Amino acid sequence: MILAWAALSAGMKIIWGVTLVASAIFLIQSIATFIGAGSSDIDTDINFDGLDSDVPDAIAGGTDMNLYTFRNLINFLLGFGWSYIILHDSIASRILLIIVSVLIGAVLVAAVMFLFKWLSGMQQAGNINIRQAAPGCKGKVYLAVPEARKGTGKVQITVNNAVREYAAITDGSALPTGAPIKVIEAIDEETLLVETIEK
Repeated sequence: MILAWAALSAGMKIIWGVTLVASAIFLIQSIATFIGAGSSDIDTDINFDGLDSDVPDAIAGGTDMNLYTFRNLINFLLGFGWSYIILHDSIASRILLIIVSVLIGAVLVAAVMFLFKWLSGMQQAGNINIRQAAPGCKGKVYLAVPEARKGTGKVQITVNNAVREYAAITDGSALPTGAPIKVIEAIDEETLLVETIEK
């Protein structure tokens, strides 16, 4: 193993390092998500607010699927890295190899985004009447909520002892990621009106 590592070029060592780190983080994120920690105490998803302000909704995935998150970065690095490593000896052209790896990374990001959107929809399609159950519930901001209803963010709230994720708007000032919130009312089945609360 040591000899095989020493025989790698500097570029391949970097690719291996990034890929292994991304794989480890992906594993931790997956475990945290399925045991529920990812939606409560461990916040592994970061919204790069400064990036998505100039990106069309069609590219960023709209308000329900934000492209610029830490999770998507890890998914991309995972797809790109393993594709590059696996196809390294099969594709002679390095430019073509990079292009193929980037495409596979992008496809993985899209697949995981739609999978989580589908799972979220399945979870929210339960027996909960959100218009009745959500008002008064507390939680935190998952993706920053713009001020004065100028856009939507995302919040995670606890409803009937289950943590659920919804699009959110606010009448007040902008709510940053991680800010504690309380639901004022449900605008519709997928969007909540929230306000900040003191910790």
